[in-house]
Amino acid sequence: MVASQVHLVRHGEVFNPDGILYGRLPGFGLSKLGHRMAQAAADDLAGRGRPVRALRVSPLQRTRESAAPIAEAFGLEPVIDERIIEPTNRFEGTKMKLAVRKPQYWPFLVNPLRPSWGEAYTSIERRMLAAIDDAFASVDDGDVILVSHQLPIWVAHLSVTGQRYPHDPRKRRCALSSITTFEVAPEPEKSPVDARPGDGPVAVHPGRSEASRRYAEAGYVEPAAALLVAATDVGAV
Repeated sequence: MVASQVHLVRHGEVFNPDGILYGRLPGFGLSKLGHRMAQAAADDLAGRGRPVRALRVSPLQRTRESAAPIAEAFGLEPVIDERIIEPTNRFEGTKMKLAVRKPQYWPFLVNPLRPSWGEAYTSIERRMLAAIDDAFASVDDGDVILVSHQLPIWVAHLSVTGQRYPHDPRKRRCALSSITTFEVAPEPEKSPVDARPGDGPVAVHPGRSEASRRYAEAGYVEPAAALLVAATDVGAV
């Protein structure tokens, strides 16, 4: 037996009055609005009436604080998982609009398809899918919650849904305190090699890794949607 569903929860708004790219820098916790967002995500999960057996959290302050109301709602002890942390990024501690004007940062902008300014998308995919694999295998039934960050959750979504990694960061469907849910995919259809005359159409997903084919996206919600209009979301690339 394995977990029924794994929920990837993004942290709430961070207190960041200077608008810098905080990345993995310490000392960046939730704002008052961010705490309300985190509570909205916890309330949504609790309201589903599903048994939640485990809670895993990125080691950064904003994710640990976002996990607190979830831990309280389900009576769970959060476990730190380093694999679901924010990716590295060369612009930490700067403001993006200023960084792109400085010649010393230009070499990091040469390949947005990788991306050249930080951890490769393929690296993010590997560690996130490994964490999701372990989450599914960690319990005999019920659900597992992972509290993570926008880009890791978005890359996991792109992988599982068979989409290309290069994208416009402004168009990620991963709002503050959103919940992206995965479940084990049904048995795959026959490959072209195994298909026989008379068989139905074959599902082929050339962009997906073998690992990502084990899962399907079961849902996406934004419990804090009403709070987003007043939020600031500029801390990571």
